Parts: sequence; structure tokens; C-alpha cells
Amino acid sequence: MANGGNPDPTQLAISFERLFISAVRLNPRTDISLTAVSTLRTLERDGPHRLSELAVKEGVTQPAMTQLVSRLERDGLARRCTDPTDGRVVVVRLADAGRDLLSARREARAQRLSELMGALADDDRAAILAALPALDRLADLLPP
Repeated sequence: MANGGNPDPTQLAISFERLFISAVRLNPRTDISLTAVSTLRTLERDGPHRLSELAVKEGVTQPAMTQLVSRLERDGLARRCTDPTDGRVVVVRLADAGRDLLSARREARAQRLSELMGALADDDRAAILAALPALDRLADLLPP
């Protein structure tokens, strides 16, 4: 630790990078992109969105989001609907198949994480579990 208990920023960035790459590797191999999964997760977490809102949240252009939503719709993972509060507006909703896909991906990751955690010493497992609330709070600080 440097800076009075604060970690070295470069080492922290490296550790998070390794963790992110490892987390991506936990995902089952599928034909769906991380952006598509992130978009489905946004719909699951926050409910229906306009295409323009989804594009901003996912950090892509509106034409790119339009193409992505078309693919998700074609694959039955999302659907376009009329906004119940304004019939002129189209929103994107998560379809049941999209919810099922997210659930299956989580289940596969959970199984693999459980196996990996089992290979750690008790102290390491306890440290990881104790850090989860703080990591969630850190993630909440990131802009949408």
C-alpha cells in the first residue's frame, strides 16, 4: 500500500484489468457480443428504453444500437413495443428468451466461480466475500 493506506493506482488498475479479463473468460462461449449482453442486462435491470437511451447507456452510436436491437429482436431476445405512456414512442423490452439467456450465463459463471473459489484457501475466500459489498459500492460510483 502507498499513500497512507491507498493502493498504488497503477497496481489497482492492473488488478482490475486482470479481474475483468478473467470475468469475461467465465462467460459461456456464445455468438452474442458483450455489448449485446450488456444491453440485455440494462433492459433487465432498468426496464424498457428508447433506442437513443440505450445507445447512450451502452456507449455506442444510435445506428449501431439500431442494428444491435434488430439482431436481438431477430433472435427473440428483445422486442420493440409501443410506450404505454406515449403511443408515438417505440421502446425496447427484454423478451423472455433474453431473460433466460442472462440467467443461463449467470448460472454458468456462478458454477465456474464456485469451482475456482473452492481451490482457494479459507482466508482468501473470506477476504473475497468480505470485499463484495465494497466492490458493489465502487461499481455504483461508475457513471451509467
